[in-house]
Amino acid sequence: MNKGKKAFMYIFLSIVSFLSVFPLYYMMCASTNKSADVITGKLIPGTYLVENFKALIANQNLGLALWNSFRNATVLTILCLLVCSIAGYGFEIYHDKGKDIVFTILLTAMMIPFAAIMIPMFRMFSQMGMVNTMAAFMLPSIATPFMIMMFRQASRSFPHDIIEAARIDGLSEVGIFFRMFVPTMKSTYAAATIITFMGAWNNYLWPKVILQKKEALTMPMLVSNLLSGYVVDYGMLMLGVFICTIPTAIIFFCFQKSFTEGITGAVK
Repeated sequence: MNKGKKAFMYIFLSIVSFLSVFPLYYMMCASTNKSADVITGKLIPGTYLVENFKALIANQNLGLALWNSFRNATVLTILCLLVCSIAGYGFEIYHDKGKDIVFTILLTAMMIPFAAIMIPMFRMFSQMGMVNTMAAFMLPSIATPFMIMMFRQASRSFPHDIIEAARIDGLSEVGIFFRMFVPTMKSTYAAATIITFMGAWNNYLWPKVILQKKEALTMPMLVSNLLSGYVVDYGMLMLGVFICTIPTAIIFFCFQKSFTEGITGAVK
């Protein structure tokens, strides 16, 4: 590569990196400024962070929202990884004439928007008396077609010879899955953790519909409440959005090394 192409590549990557990071930088700066400064587009950090934080905790129950979001996202992520990995593993390892039909139905379900099934689901859970319950919140998201497809694709790279050898040695099917498949697919689980946790943490519409108690407040609901007043304090709003972003950023940076390998289904 000559110097001209190399310089162009670095300039292009620098511009793309700046455009990617700028919204986060602007959000951080806005959270430290007054509402009037945010409206005028001030792009340097201010000294109003403490005041914005005091206003935020005075107007909203920040601790409750953080706890609810963290609990919901963590439990849902664990259950989703367990169910979807078992389903994806079963679709690939165990052969049956009807499994391709079932998998086709699952893939077809990916094309149905959530808004189209939200009202029927709410009516179903309402008739079952499950409104304002954690089960109603988690059941629609425990097994998603995308996660099942992702684990099925990853299972294709898992050596079948290992499974046969383990069966000959007397290891049970459950033992093969938890003692051999799960440790081998760490990168896939890491990628699935990022996707599932971020989706559960940022989920707003379904929790807003099915969890109607004030005690069920989550961070997306809290941010929405900051926009519902006659006068919006943009400094406080940006601080709320920034706090809402921190957990998902931490999860991503913790698992980023395995994210690419997990998406491609690589097995080491």
